[in-house]
Amino acid sequence: MYRIAAIYRREFSYFFNSPVAYAVITVFLILAGYFFYNLLGYFNLLSIQVMQNPVRARALNLTDSVVGPLLGNMSTILMLILPLLTMRLLSEERRAGTAELLFTYPISDWDAVLGKYFATITVFIVMLVMTMVYPAVLTRYTDPEPGPLITGYLGLFLMGSSFVAMGLFFSSLSESQMVAGVSTFGCGLLFLVVGWIAPFVSPVVASVLEQLSILEHFQGFARGVIDTTDVVYYLNVIVFFLFMSVRVLDSNRWRS
Repeated sequence: MYRIAAIYRREFSYFFNSPVAYAVITVFLILAGYFFYNLLGYFNLLSIQVMQNPVRARALNLTDSVVGPLLGNMSTILMLILPLLTMRLLSEERRAGTAELLFTYPISDWDAVLGKYFATITVFIVMLVMTMVYPAVLTRYTDPEPGPLITGYLGLFLMGSSFVAMGLFFSSLSESQMVAGVSTFGCGLLFLVVGWIAPFVSPVVASVLEQLSILEHFQGFARGVIDTTDVVYYLNVIVFFLFMSVRVLDSNRWRS
């Protein structure tokens, strides 16, 4: 465990001793804040318009109009932003020639992978915690349902953790940070949209595609439902990409 902690401290200090974490967190907060402001403004406008119509007013729901779309937008932003954090994790080690030095340390491949993974997850958690000002604003001035907020953030955490594991894997494959970042973005986008073609294929194929879709498994969290199938799906994605990262490091170690 102390070996993982040593790698963790090394990576975490790099994030905050360089502009990387600050830039990524700032961009994420600006984009998320923009969507929150617009969704809340549009909800207020609709509220004013339906004041004269009690029937339409009952159909107006803060969760469906603000919370759900906000969580969905944040999940898309994470797909765009997180590759900027992960693209250098192992690519930079290979490009700078420090990967060989890392292999000489008395640590296992799992120690290196988990240390880097947990350091990136910590930065990701900081990003999520800083957005909790939005639920705080909603709670201060309205009465939102706590369930979708809590489960929605859990879903965002699991989805983001999957993207981090995915990015770590692609970072292990190439010396180029750009290639690693673009590959992570492309793979994440594929996992997001893979379910879109379900209406145009056979029911069996459609069912498989929907089960592979990261977005499909997020919908339940955004509605306030925790399904063990969705949780297991994200955990499987995380473990799979971390395992593949270890296998790539092991292959590189033998070639070295």
